[in-house]
Amino acid sequence: MYDAIVVGAGPIGSHVAGELASHGHKVIVFERQESIGQAHCCTGILGKECLDAFPAGREAVLREIKSARFFAPSGDCLTLEKETPQAYVVDRTAFDIKLARIAQMHGAEYHLESQATDVTTTGNLACVQVKNKQGEMTYEGKSVVIASGFGSRLPQKLGFSKNSDFVMGAQAEVQTKGVDEVEVYFGNRIAPGFFAWLVPTYQDWALAGLLCRRHTSSHLKGFLDHLASQGKIVSPDVKISYGGIPLKTLPRTAGGRALVVGDAAGQVKPTTGGGIYYGLLCAQIAADTLHQALCSDDLTAKRLSTYEKEWRAVLARELWLGRRARWLFEKLNDRQIERLFQLAQAKHLPESLLNSPDFSFDWHGRLILKGVRHLGMGGVISLMWRLTAARLFGSFHSH
Repeated sequence: MYDAIVVGAGPIGSHVAGELASHGHKVIVFERQESIGQAHCCTGILGKECLDAFPAGREAVLREIKSARFFAPSGDCLTLEKETPQAYVVDRTAFDIKLARIAQMHGAEYHLESQATDVTTTGNLACVQVKNKQGEMTYEGKSVVIASGFGSRLPQKLGFSKNSDFVMGAQAEVQTKGVDEVEVYFGNRIAPGFFAWLVPTYQDWALAGLLCRRHTSSHLKGFLDHLASQGKIVSPDVKISYGGIPLKTLPRTAGGRALVVGDAAGQVKPTTGGGIYYGLLCAQIAADTLHQALCSDDLTAKRLSTYEKEWRAVLARELWLGRRARWLFEKLNDRQIERLFQLAQAKHLPESLLNSPDFSFDWHGRLILKGVRHLGMGGVISLMWRLTAARLFGSFHSH
């Protein structure tokens, strides 16, 4: 009998496991991959605030980020730069391994190449069916934490909803020529509705990738050809990895004896698709909630709903604003994106945002509102509300 069964040994699952184990709870973690940190499509960019809050990740830092270049569809460039680091590029595999080792040091038990195929909860137990090389076994615990990433069907097996709003990410490791700062590319030819990136990691190496709704592979291949034609990468012929990224949270993430955390819960920045920091914040809340519930021997849905209330109190406004900004941006054509770049440069928006006390790599809500006001785009806010209302009306009408 375990106090908590954690499904998923990514940074979110490992942080929950480590926190619970540090309080003396008996924790077991199941990971379907054969090694920690093996499967992800992530640039590994973490903000300063994230590493300050979760300093264990500092051992995995590859380089500091003080500047970034943003390219309009025409190729015009806008640069943001500060004297001090605002973010860091980390080795995601090393980052994941570090958090898993901390959890193991506290006593959490890890099983790799062990896929959770089913999960059920009753009034007294949480049961997880696991398939590995030895066959299938059922493990019993007082609670279960689903941190198995986006696309997992386990939340649905527990009665949680399916997340239908998502974007596909594609990324490749590329050899570079003289690229020493982060580059971000906009335009519907490169990444319709989203953006592409070139992020330096090791010396003369970088991660090139993009997000888009459809035809992700062909768009990334086109982007790699574009980088090669500019002489920024040695060759476009590289191995590509893919992954789904949720853009909306589940309506409910807590139930009797069960919590859903991280990408599985949709706790991701809608503006960039980054999920590590928000996921870790929610993982901490999940661990605190479960610890108190285990100590009081009360794992009812009502007791665990504290997790839901607390993480939404932290993130709900940020996620709402990010989703609206994301929704509007997806509707822009290249001419409109170009116009935004021109307005930003003419009104010195980069300098204004960088020098603002609201500037944050991880919290975009205030920056979005400040940017709209600075550009004199007050009509955008009313448009946002009108589009939201129209979309809701259309949804109700279609049913």
